[in-house]
Amino acid sequence: MLDKAALVLSALEAGPATLAGLVAATGLARPTAHRLAVALEHHRLVARDLQGRFTLGPRLRELSSAAGEDRLLAAAGPVLARLRDITGESAQLFRRQGDHRICVGAAERQTGLRDSIPVGSQLSMLGGSAAQILLAWEEPDRMHRGLNGAKFNAAALASIRRRGWAQSVGEREAGVASVSAGVRSPSGKVIAAVSVSGPLQRMSRQPGRMHAPAVLAAAERLSESLRRSDERPAT
Repeated sequence: MLDKAALVLSALEAGPATLAGLVAATGLARPTAHRLAVALEHHRLVARDLQGRFTLGPRLRELSSAAGEDRLLAAAGPVLARLRDITGESAQLFRRQGDHRICVGAAERQTGLRDSIPVGSQLSMLGGSAAQILLAWEEPDRMHRGLNGAKFNAAALASIRRRGWAQSVGEREAGVASVSAGVRSPSGKVIAAVSVSGPLQRMSRQPGRMHAPAVLAAAERLSESLRRSDERPAT
């Protein structure tokens, strides 16, 4: 039965299908195809579009995202440690979760004054360079909603899309500056932000001038690790 369910999901990779289309694509008997499609729909592996056709469901996207996050976190440790050592500042990795961003990885400066953001910290999407990155490439309607109450505006996000990095000075916390860049999935979507943050007295009021090249390089290393993982054949 699992093999037959896989046939249904494979058939839907080509796009939405009616029940008749599923029968034709899979070679399954009509009652069997219908029973499997409905069972998969119950588990959100299959959904229906506005015309009532069967489509791949949201659960598949969630599972794909979770797999991508596992690969990202596996690669993040050494990349963040290297970024910390190059810049002399604390480094973090953020993922968006609804109206917040979550620190999913960190490498803290070991001595002296530092900006400490523990893994698991939940921060606002209304301020900070990582929030800017995670919003800059969103769909227009979601971006517009995200700008409501934010300490940055649409023009700032447009500049970020052109140069590829963001900076903030005192947006999240007074006396703290940061620089961030986007980590992209193999499909090119920004799925995370890698950052360095520290006290304004070291970072200056133009922290991007000091640290943007290193942060961009770290983001590209993480993006490349995801691309390599995606291309690696299954064993």
